[in-house]
Amino acid sequence: MDFSKTTDASIKPAPVSVPLRTVLFSMVALWATYFVLISARSSILDLDMQWEMAFRRALVTLAAIGMTVVLWALLRLVDRQSLWIKIGAAAFFAIPVAITIGQINQYAFQDISEKLEKRFVEERGFRFDDEGNLLFDLPEGVTVKAPNPDGSGAPQLTESLIIAPAAMREDTWKSVLEIALGRYFLLLAWASTYFALLAGFQARAAERREQQFRSAAKAAELRSLRYQVNPHFLFNTLNSLSALVLTGKPERAERMIQTISRFYRHSLADEPTSDVYLQDEFDLQQLYLDIEAVRFPERLSCEFDLPQDLEKARVPGMILQPLVENSVKYGVSAVTRQVKITVAAREEFDRLVISIVDDGPGVPDGAPHGFGIGLANVRDRLEARFGSDFAFTSAPIPDGYKTEMRIPLSRPIKS
Repeated sequence: MDFSKTTDASIKPAPVSVPLRTVLFSMVALWATYFVLISARSSILDLDMQWEMAFRRALVTLAAIGMTVVLWALLRLVDRQSLWIKIGAAAFFAIPVAITIGQINQYAFQDISEKLEKRFVEERGFRFDDEGNLLFDLPEGVTVKAPNPDGSGAPQLTESLIIAPAAMREDTWKSVLEIALGRYFLLLAWASTYFALLAGFQARAAERREQQFRSAAKAAELRSLRYQVNPHFLFNTLNSLSALVLTGKPERAERMIQTISRFYRHSLADEPTSDVYLQDEFDLQQLYLDIEAVRFPERLSCEFDLPQDLEKARVPGMILQPLVENSVKYGVSAVTRQVKITVAAREEFDRLVISIVDDGPGVPDGAPHGFGIGLANVRDRLEARFGSDFAFTSAPIPDGYKTEMRIPLSRPIKS
């Protein structure tokens, strides 16, 4: 496997886009607002043929939504470009889209315009000539001078006045462009909304990527700290096993090997960066002390105090290992009498308090005190996991040595 390719693929950010549902909602909202406002204006002005106009207006609105989808498809080509390129693209692509909407609007309302025009002509007593000019016939016997239609020659006497000349092709295009101009600014308004939505989604995606990178760095730190525990424990355990073999105690050595196997099967079953149940962590330390009990059958005794309601509390895996190991190293092995190690947990003010106490000699002369390798590792892991939301103390007490940690109490959610 080429790990470099895998790493590059995982680091390279995926293109960010606005979800289709959000895009469609913005389009429908824009054109629905347009439909409502134009319909309200038509109702206020009490224009004729309200229902027929509303039906055609609805068709034009649907067509405008479809054309806005086309504009969106074009704008997606510049999603990852700079803001000025996006603005230029929106201004350019909106032109043909607006003209198309204007043409659709012109075609949709053409028959209604003709009906209204015909009604206007009939009510006013006007008529159209063969060339399409709108004429008004003067009373019988009345004539006026009017210029020739082609603009040449002297004015002629006529019994009809031209109210409106026949519509030319350029007049139709002027009407389309007037409509398109209004739609053009609506499309620019929608494009601005789209770019704002895109910027928002891109910002949130950047935040998610930053959080992923932080989580990955945190996981790497936790994994590194967790892996420091295993070699340290293995080194001490192999030393103990070697001592049993050299002193001719094969039965104890065999029992210790079996317990070591169970210990590592248990400890390696979990992801190094994941939390485990407090019950499992206590069981793991029981296995460890069983291993050490092979070395110190007469000198080591242990007690575990775990309330039932805290068994499912979550703690970092193997977080107690260095602490229990210190009690064995500086408490049990330093004296010839029996030493008791107590591992206990309790709840105080919604905090989980775990303590490791032994009644050994405290800190023997020459032993590192304070935050040595094991204690520093525990403190670093707690800080990596909980930030500043923890407390950790380790110090001699009148009858031995005590280490205590206070962390947020986390229980599984009951279904």
